[in-house]
Amino acid sequence: MINTYGHDDAELLVPSVRHVLPAVGALIGRAREEGIDVIYVNDNFGLWRSDRAEVVRTAVDGPYGDLVRPVAPDEDALFVLKTRHSAFFRTPLDYLLDQRGVGHVVLCGQVTEQCVLYSAVDAHVRHLAVTVAEDAVAHIHADLAQAALRMMERNLGARVCPGDRAELV
Repeated sequence: MINTYGHDDAELLVPSVRHVLPAVGALIGRAREEGIDVIYVNDNFGLWRSDRAEVVRTAVDGPYGDLVRPVAPDEDALFVLKTRHSAFFRTPLDYLLDQRGVGHVVLCGQVTEQCVLYSAVDAHVRHLAVTVAEDAVAHIHADLAQAALRMMERNLGARVCPGDRAELV
């Protein structure tokens, strides 16, 4: 969700992000209230010397800062930079989850048919239970997003449900 929207297909993604933003914010807020870890796994935008502060600042100060500010990480949020689609690909996320004793992940964010799908697959192969908050994931192509949600549910055994019905532990 921490995005500058300076990429191909951004004009297709932005309306979906606007639509899901309240549900993403509500899910993050609920997790914070319940003392559940909120972990941001975010693209580094090809800025190989960047860190959490720079990534967030770049997105918040960008032309779509209104899409970032409501869901920006607070001081307690954990933050992992990724280089490709999956939250697990060449990141320390697997180790972080293991260290914190996490056996279940709730996915929200963008893009349903790309990053969310690939992260769900990688969570599944690591024997993590997966929930996808269907009203808190943004898409580029609605038809592919619906197919991805169905695949996650059918092929991965993911629970696909509205964010307010997602079990956080």
